[in-house]
Amino acid sequence: MAFSCATGKHRRPGRLQRTTARAAGVAALTTTGVLATVASPALAAEPTVEQTGLIPVLTVNDSVAQQVDDQAAAQKQAAAEKAAAEAARQRAVEKAKQEREARARAAREAERKRLNMFVTPIAHSYVSTGYRTGGSLWSSGTHTGIDFHAASGTAVHAVGLGTVVEAGWGGAYGNQVVIRMSDGVYTQYGHLSSVAVSVGQTVVPGQQIGLSGATGNATGPHLHFEARTTAEYGSDIDPIAYLRKHGVDV
Repeated sequence: MAFSCATGKHRRPGRLQRTTARAAGVAALTTTGVLATVASPALAAEPTVEQTGLIPVLTVNDSVAQQVDDQAAAQKQAAAEKAAAEAARQRAVEKAKQEREARARAAREAERKRLNMFVTPIAHSYVSTGYRTGGSLWSSGTHTGIDFHAASGTAVHAVGLGTVVEAGWGGAYGNQVVIRMSDGVYTQYGHLSSVAVSVGQTVVPGQQIGLSGATGNATGPHLHFEARTTAEYGSDIDPIAYLRKHGVDV
């Protein structure tokens, strides 16, 4: 009975049997060369790139490099913009400087022209008695200057740039002003009702030096104007020619 029971049923191989069978199978495969041809490539294959983790590392490194490049580019652009802004500022500064210098030159030129210009001694007037007019009214027998028509109290102006050498009473000329002009000629303004300048004072073209009147040897209010080579009586020259030489229309 015991024999039939042992041979009458199939049992699952034990662990030892399974291990022995697996070893035998491997040995057989090895003997036939199957295991060598199949297993060798699998065993010899290197880990994949994904298994090593190199892709994440390289990706991170590329990202950092790109950030560095971007930052460098941004810094370069900022430096270029700063340089351009500084250059623009320098150009603006230079332009403003040139404009200031041009304005200063123009102002100096305008002032030079103003100081060198000549004007009439009485604005909006005319010559009522000409130069060298003869008559008993003048001690020399002729008129040594010209008379400008002017009511008493009319403003009298220096005809040009000069220095006052006489200011006050002048005998037959009444109250007078004598100015040494910048060109060396002397101009005289006589019969004034009042004097507004003093000796040694510098006057400019058009500056008021007094008011017209009829003081001294005069038959009525007017301005007696002379041009002389000296400050003294008797050195007179043609005052109309002198004024016209300097651009004054009389």
